[in-house]
Amino acid sequence: MTNPLTYAAAGVSIDAGDELVRRIKPLAERTRTAGVLAGIGGFGAVFRMPEGYREPVLVSGTDGVGTKLKLAFALNRHHTIGQDLVAMSVNDILVQGAAPLFFLDYYACSKLDVDVAEQVVGGIARACEIAGCALIGGETAEMPGMYEPGEYDLAGFAVGVAEKSELIDGSLIAAGDIVLGLASSGPHSNGYSLIRSILADAGSSLSEPLQGRTLGDLLMEPTRIYCKPVLEVMRRVRIKAMAHITGGGLVENVPRVLPPSVQAVIHSDCWPRPVIFEWLQQHGRVEDSEMHRVFNCGIGYVVVVSAADCAEALAAFAANGETCWQIGIIRSRNSFEAACVVT
Repeated sequence: MTNPLTYAAAGVSIDAGDELVRRIKPLAERTRTAGVLAGIGGFGAVFRMPEGYREPVLVSGTDGVGTKLKLAFALNRHHTIGQDLVAMSVNDILVQGAAPLFFLDYYACSKLDVDVAEQVVGGIARACEIAGCALIGGETAEMPGMYEPGEYDLAGFAVGVAEKSELIDGSLIAAGDIVLGLASSGPHSNGYSLIRSILADAGSSLSEPLQGRTLGDLLMEPTRIYCKPVLEVMRRVRIKAMAHITGGGLVENVPRVLPPSVQAVIHSDCWPRPVIFEWLQQHGRVEDSEMHRVFNCGIGYVVVVSAADCAEALAAFAANGETCWQIGIIRSRNSFEAACVVT
């Protein structure tokens, strides 16, 4: 008689899953906010709407990390990738003026390595603290045969709140307004399929030195989270529009928040381009137009304000720890012109 089949023999360890939940509960508890009524451990998380809103609306977003994960696997570096996951969603909902309330994650793998998963979720929890939201729940899926050994995939989900009358949608933008750019920390979580192709074609190692660091260090720098500084500046300055500069770069993300009657003209010489982008362009022989269409090139977040508010906005961002430049202007647009031009 053959031995009876078990879930563990099929490649799924319930015990490992239980151990991960035990480890991540205190990590999630550090992110707990006043709105959390029930978090990790139940079938569903429960969150109370914050007080002080007359007509609150919820803003949600979801995203992943993409093939930047391949670099994390190659370097066996898993403690920062969680910040990339959180940042991609909370920065998106911030664009409409929403303060993030809570975050949920999805972690999928072939065989659960509890130590690696704990590092990933630890990074998620730290990022939620940076963003000011609660890590309220998540899911771990162990699926033998679906992923390569030692690899995993991530997805994240953020929910935020804004006053309905104060939602930011770009409708107030007018010719003469100023485009401000907040510094990125590197490529963030976009363009890594091209980055990996450049590395392969150049025969470069992630341990190759570049300005006192390594290529791996620069490429694994986690995505910057802009929530707290931007929300603070919103209390002082009227922001007309914002854009999170993700895949598509400036030329495709800025137009998403512009009325059809205007054009953003951005001058790339208004900010210093980080060395990692110079390296990628040189070694990949990437044309300028492609660089600006794939990468953020040093600008991770864009804010549009009136010319009268520009100086105050720049000072407010500096006071809140952000490096910010005046990078362009809004002009009237003819129907045949591009919505965003980078010169």
